[in-house]
Amino acid sequence: MHRLVPSPAGRIHLVEQGSGPLVLLVHGFPESWYSWRRQLPALAAAGFRAAAIDVRGYGRSSRPDAVAAYRMLDLVADNVAVVEALGERSAVIVGHDWGATIAAHSALLRPDVFRAVGLLSVPYTPPGGPKPSEVFAGMSDPAGPFAGQEFYVSYFQEPGRAEAEIEPDVRGWLAGFYAALSADTMPAPEAPDPHFVVPGGRLRDRFPSGGRLPCWLTEEELDVYAGEFERTGLTGALNRYRNMDRDWADLADHRGAPITQPSLFLGGGRDASTTWLSDAIEAYPTTLPGLTASHLLDGCGHWLQQERPQETNRLLTEWLTALPS
Repeated sequence: MHRLVPSPAGRIHLVEQGSGPLVLLVHGFPESWYSWRRQLPALAAAGFRAAAIDVRGYGRSSRPDAVAAYRMLDLVADNVAVVEALGERSAVIVGHDWGATIAAHSALLRPDVFRAVGLLSVPYTPPGGPKPSEVFAGMSDPAGPFAGQEFYVSYFQEPGRAEAEIEPDVRGWLAGFYAALSADTMPAPEAPDPHFVVPGGRLRDRFPSGGRLPCWLTEEELDVYAGEFERTGLTGALNRYRNMDRDWADLADHRGAPITQPSLFLGGGRDASTTWLSDAIEAYPTTLPGLTASHLLDGCGHWLQQERPQETNRLLTEWLTALPS
C-alpha cells in the first residue's frame, strides 16, 4: 500500500506491507522505495510490518530546494516522523548504501525510537575523523594510484555538474551506473575504476560498454527507476553528497560514538564499499558492540538486496526474528 505521511521535509512517500513489528527500509543512491520490492513481501510473510520509504529528494517525497535541507540530522528527523505517523513508538531500521549510513545515524541519534539497525553494503563508521572533502580530495594525490583523477563524491559536490551529465539521458546513465557496480557486469579488475573521473571527463565514460543490464534488473524495472528520476531530476538525490562536510560539523559531539543496539551487517564480496572500508568492518567489536550477525556474500556486488534477494531475505528475517520483542 502506498502512503504519504507528514515529515519535516513536508511529506514522505512510503510503501508498506504486512503487520507486526515495524521494519523501516531506507534506500540508497540512485534508487527509491522500489529497491526493496523483493523484501516487502518476504518480511510481511515473516510477520513484520515492512515500510519502504522514498528518502527526501526522491520519488514522491518532498524535495526541498536548499542544499542544506539534505543534512543527516534532517533525514534522521524524517525517519522518526515516519515511525510516529505510522502509529508506532519504535522500529527496526534497515538501510542500503546511503540508506545504511542514514539508518546507522538514526540508530545512533535516536536509540529511543530505533531499537535495532541493519546495514547493507556500507559499514558503520562513527562520526569524526578528517573532514570528508579533504579525504576525497586526497584520493587524487599525484603519488597515489588514482593520480590526477577525481573521486565520484568530489565530482558530485558542485551543484549542477553531475546533473548536466545525467539528466540528458537518465535511463542510459542509470543502466550504466547499476551495471558498473553489479557483480556480473562490473569492469574487470584491471580496467579503469568507474568510481573516478579523469580531468574533463564524465563518470559514465568508465561504465561498462555494450549496454548489457545486470542479471537482477529487467528493462521494465529499469523503466521504473528511470521514470522517477526523469520526473524529479537528480538534484535532491545528489544533495545528500553535498552535505558531508556539514554532517561532519553537525555530528562533532558524537565523534567515535558506537551504536549499541542489536545490529546486522550484510556486505558484498565484490563491492568496493566493503573492500575500501574493511577497516570499518574490523572495528565492529568497538563501533557496533551489539552486532549479532555479519555476513559477506561471496561474489556479490553493491546492489545486495536486488542481486541476492533470496539470501538477503533469509538473513534479514532470521536476524529480525531473533531480536528481543
